[in-house]
Amino acid sequence: MSEQNRYSWRERMTILGDVEAASFLPWIERHAAKLGLTQARCVAGPNRIELDIAGPAELIDMMEMGCSLGPIDVWVEAIRRVPIENESG
Repeated sequence: MSEQNRYSWRERMTILGDVEAASFLPWIERHAAKLGLTQARCVAGPNRIELDIAGPAELIDMMEMGCSLGPIDVWVEAIRRVPIENESG
């Protein structure tokens, strides 16, 4: 992985399960901030949350692990990750 890609990695993270607890979205925002990741909520519903996340790939891995363990009032069944292509050429 090139140094540039390591620091400018972007992914769409889809979190599936019982994720409608009011505490989960603020928890995700705090966790991303602690890791120094940039995140934007795309879609949120009772069974799915989609986020665009940017930062070092290793920290995105840590974000996935954190979300899978998440707060006690959610149940994450699966997390899917898809790279987002860079729009700039």
